[in-house]
Amino acid sequence: MMALTHGLASLALVALATPALSEYAGPPLLAAAFFGGMAPDLDLVAEHRKSLHFPVGYTLLAAIFTAWAAVSPSPGVLLCTVAVGAAALHAWSDVLAGSVEPAPWNPTSEQAVYNHALGRWHRPRRLVRYSGAPEDGLLAVGLAAVALLTPATGPTADAALLWLLVVAGAYVLARKRLTELRSRLAALTPAWVVASFPVVSVEETESGATRIALRRR
Repeated sequence: MMALTHGLASLALVALATPALSEYAGPPLLAAAFFGGMAPDLDLVAEHRKSLHFPVGYTLLAAIFTAWAAVSPSPGVLLCTVAVGAAALHAWSDVLAGSVEPAPWNPTSEQAVYNHALGRWHRPRRLVRYSGAPEDGLLAVGLAAVALLTPATGPTADAALLWLLVVAGAYVLARKRLTELRSRLAALTPAWVVASFPVVSVEETESGATRIALRRR
């Protein structure tokens, strides 16, 4: 699924929960949901769906923040609860998506998201075949519509959501061409330019932790 779809899923849930959040509801909470939902995909620069995807870890942390918010509610605690909960939703929902590979529309892998607690990959259910698939775009539209139809979003947020849908639509239309374009750009890039960028590597420690290392070529 697109990072935008994940962000919109969390945003839609928080928008629906606005009546229950009363005084704490507002733009900061919506932003925490949206960016928290997108954040795990920052591991695209490392090992995707593993380095920053922690289904169990995020869920446990979200439960702790939820308990804290129930006992001693405050804007800061609620923001953390929403952001971490959105990251957990992202990590778990990737199980419903396709596999991790350069061309997931021609699947050869059975790796959807890594579960650090179990030490193994969950297999993909492929309800959304790949990031940028037509069904991914339709899902993004539906989730954005949910948020737009609630009183939680004002004119500014509504305009931002519509622009995000334009971006998502463009990505869906260009998705398969992007892989080919990336290969062509890589072939045309001078060796000295490639050498100027560090190598990002992901290492598993003996304790089971993940370490991201940057090294010069």
